[in-house]
Amino acid sequence: MSDLPHDQQTSATGSGKYSGNTLKVRDDYHPVRFEAATEEGKFKLCEGAEASWATKDQTFGLKELRSRVEPWLTALFQSEHLSLLAGSGLTHAVHYLATGKAAAGMSAVMLSSYQAEIKKAAEDAAEKAGREKGNLEDQLHAANELLRGLEILGKSAEAETLRTELTNTLKEFSKSILQGETGIATAAEDKREHAFNALVTFLMSFASRTGVRDRMNIFTTNYDRLIEAGAELAGLHLLDRFLGNLMPIFRSSRLDLDMHYNPPGIRGEPRYLEGVARFTKLHGSVDWVQADKDIRRIGLPFGADEVGPYLKAPGLNGASAHKLMIYPNAAKDRETSDYPYVELFRDLAAAVCRPNSTLITYGYSFGDEHINRVIRDMLTIPSTHLVVIAYDDPLGRILQTYEELGRPSQISLMIGPVLADLQTLTETFLPKAAIDKTTFRMSELLKQRYGTEPHPAPVAEKTATEFDGADLI
Repeated sequence: MSDLPHDQQTSATGSGKYSGNTLKVRDDYHPVRFEAATEEGKFKLCEGAEASWATKDQTFGLKELRSRVEPWLTALFQSEHLSLLAGSGLTHAVHYLATGKAAAGMSAVMLSSYQAEIKKAAEDAAEKAGREKGNLEDQLHAANELLRGLEILGKSAEAETLRTELTNTLKEFSKSILQGETGIATAAEDKREHAFNALVTFLMSFASRTGVRDRMNIFTTNYDRLIEAGAELAGLHLLDRFLGNLMPIFRSSRLDLDMHYNPPGIRGEPRYLEGVARFTKLHGSVDWVQADKDIRRIGLPFGADEVGPYLKAPGLNGASAHKLMIYPNAAKDRETSDYPYVELFRDLAAAVCRPNSTLITYGYSFGDEHINRVIRDMLTIPSTHLVVIAYDDPLGRILQTYEELGRPSQISLMIGPVLADLQTLTETFLPKAAIDKTTFRMSELLKQRYGTEPHPAPVAEKTATEFDGADLI
């Protein structure tokens, strides 16, 4: 999914389907669909839609929508455990703000070796996942399975031909990922600054949590380094499984490392350092490389022309593009094909399948069954909550998954350009970073001084000091 206007989104996805604007928060039991009204900047309920907060002929604007959405999100963001799952929609949104066009997608490629067999296997995999046609990931999975089969059968020449094609395909794919980064990095200064400011605000809205709460977890299915770049600009520390400085190495032994500080003149236990989040790239990254039995992260600059020259470092032992850790690209045996992805998906399950946990998805189209299975398991815990934020739902997969999950009281939906456009989302609907505690104290002070409050304090403004995640349900 991408953050694009309707006409561009239709052409980018190749589908004429469009979901409009769908909202379901707070006490809405069913998704509420609304559309633009005749008056500019105003909206009305779609034909047949019903809501407790609007009548059939009533019009409303962003102000009314904000009063309904923002306090609800603020309360959810202060639940005991908070996780963000960012899909390709985040990359497309930032790229569109910077360049005015969508980033490169994962279109299928043509492999000359066993082309018909690989294409059929990829289409079958896509159909099982609810997609209309196979993409590059489906082809990679089928081609790597075939490669292992050829090696088992002893067909060395055919296996080598297919391996060479896979290497070239991955090299081109990595180049397309880097071109997306380059498009953002080389955009006009004002456009680039605007795009990164929106990204920083987006990340900090999630990461700014009170010190007594568990660290936020950021998960992404993207291969680019956009989140890492945004975190650097925001001063956000990302904790992941990689240890080291020059060429960090992926470690399975997950030590619960964190960052603390000692306030001057205060004795006792160290306090949590603000602006820290745990970060997991579920599908790998364009700068992850398999070096012998280890997974290493190479020093690939943001927006580099290509990955090839950076694979020649001595510690990588002549690695090729086929060694890039891009899911489901697999090495030669089953153990390394599962590693490190099995560890990463285990981190996802451990983070979200906990009581009083909230998972927010942005730009994720629910096309990955591995992730969907974890979300289904999470919702079996009554005190958990899922918030789906998406620019559109061209294949209807989000609403279909919502119906299949069958837990409406635990799911909030914000679908459509009015609700999920990145700029509108950050400026209107997402909580402002780390201000709720101050707002609550200000309201209490005004009440003590003047015996009244200038505005009714929303429930969310009590959240920072009094809210308990169990109260979400």
